[in-house]
Amino acid sequence: MKAIILNKPGQFLQTEKTDISNKIGVKEAIVRVHRVGICGTDLHAFQGVQPFFSYPRVLGHELGVEILQIGENLKGLKAGDFCAVEPYLHCGNCVACRRGKTNCCVNLKVLGVHVDGGLRESLIIPTNKLHKSNKLTLDQLALVEPLSIGFHAVQRANIEKGEFVLVVGAGPIGLSVIEFARLKGATVFVMDRDANRLAFCRDNYAVNTILATAEGCDLQEFMPEKPTLIFDATGNEQSMNNTIKEVANGGKIVFVGLHLGNVVFKDTDFHRREVTLMSSRNALPDNFTFIIQKMEEGVIDTSKWITHRVGFDDLVSQFAELVDPKGWVVKAVVQM
Repeated sequence: MKAIILNKPGQFLQTEKTDISNKIGVKEAIVRVHRVGICGTDLHAFQGVQPFFSYPRVLGHELGVEILQIGENLKGLKAGDFCAVEPYLHCGNCVACRRGKTNCCVNLKVLGVHVDGGLRESLIIPTNKLHKSNKLTLDQLALVEPLSIGFHAVQRANIEKGEFVLVVGAGPIGLSVIEFARLKGATVFVMDRDANRLAFCRDNYAVNTILATAEGCDLQEFMPEKPTLIFDATGNEQSMNNTIKEVANGGKIVFVGLHLGNVVFKDTDFHRREVTLMSSRNALPDNFTFIIQKMEEGVIDTSKWITHRVGFDDLVSQFAELVDPKGWVVKAVVQM
């Protein structure tokens, strides 16, 4: 079976020596991988700066798959079904799992991070991690997972209709936040240092955009008042540190992007504004169900997201190009 292994930072290895068992448990399925989305997690692993990561590792957690083999199950899944994959393998026993917060399970194993992911021809997946659609394409199914990241963040924020929301970072995760913040009725402003990404946001989401510089920018020039809610989807230390100065009094900050180091701010700024600071990690099973439903209804349109495609055999040679900020990639997808 073909697979691509990230052997160590900066070094991929394509192999045909990996294999999986053809014997599955009663709660498992063998799936054929058809689409794999490339994301920031994969880039950070390639660069050697991804938290919770060990090498060697098969990357890939944004997956569109086809069921090859499955036993009897309560979800009505069968061979031939197309599915999105919820790549967060939780234990079910820890304090987080018992409270329904499976996305931050104490013993969490994420495909492509803690355990081998989908950059291979097939793999075994727990049946409860497969989310079927009879209508969506494999391309669309591979985008359900990144959409779920933004949806979960927006759900945690409890947006009020009409409030001024600032999304910092217009990559795929920022786009997913924009998608659901708009559906909640927020007035959305998007800030990024990439003019092309901001143009994409204006053209596809009709949001207000702010071009930032290395020195930052004065939000008062672009917004009628300070945002009551800021989503930071950059994972950038300076950007995350600055949110405490930009949020309105009594407002909220949600860190969606992940930063490897410390986030530092003055406690007086934090207390004076009575700011609520939240993190958002991964997503929940019901998020996948909701997103698939809205995509099937046409409420969510990701037709413009996939700007680059690459064949499995070409990924190793083209990976650096696909994650180069100068290459204007919104979302790259591997066609298996």
